[in-house]
Amino acid sequence: MSAEQLRLGVNIDHVATVRNARGGAYPDPIRAAKIAEQAGADGITAHLREDRRHITDADIDGLMAALSVPLNFEMAATDEMQKIALRHKPHAVCIVPEKREERTTEGGLEVAREENRLAHFIAPLREVGCRVSIFIAADQRQIEAAHRIGAQVIELHTGAYCDAHAEGDYAARDRELEALREMSAFAHSLGLEVHAGHGLTYETVQPIAAFPEVRELNIGHFLIGEAIFMGLEPAVRQMRRLMDEARA
Repeated sequence: MSAEQLRLGVNIDHVATVRNARGGAYPDPIRAAKIAEQAGADGITAHLREDRRHITDADIDGLMAALSVPLNFEMAATDEMQKIALRHKPHAVCIVPEKREERTTEGGLEVAREENRLAHFIAPLREVGCRVSIFIAADQRQIEAAHRIGAQVIELHTGAYCDAHAEGDYAARDRELEALREMSAFAHSLGLEVHAGHGLTYETVQPIAAFPEVRELNIGHFLIGEAIFMGLEPAVRQMRRLMDEARA
């Protein structure tokens, strides 16, 4: 396949985390989204959690009104979230696993055990025009199940690969990278659009960005952290540059 430009989705959840630490309205995640857009982001990702620990309903309202790039609305497969998505009709809806006690999304969605429920859950979202993505591990069984339920997109969880790199376990890192490579190709062979994300940094992004089947990376926490030191616009531009280099 041709090496088309890889899209960058910037997750602005943790701008809201900082805001919510003190309450009030600052820093504004919608302002962050607009800066990321100006810096070269192709889309914005926001995860509205059940407990509203970072992004709020008002943030989603504001993003839908303010953005000129697509919004990727991350959410759990609950009736409440489905109603919100059906009301807003964002460009994309990414279904993720969610546990109240977790600090961040810990793994991919278990699709194979819940095929019937998830197929019925995503059908109305597709009917109103949302592109439905499923956040899953690089596991052939889960990819096949995502395909069967009618998802158009899968997003491969890159967390284990990034964690192994950070811990200096390069053998494990390389095993995870190979699994991601193989499953990207497998998902593409089924006709699924392939995205990836979770934990990616300047050090880990290029091997994933080089996979020709991957069309989009969603990156958030690292970029918001780097923005403390260098500003959000330069942080996004640097990630964009590294992705483009790897793609070339």
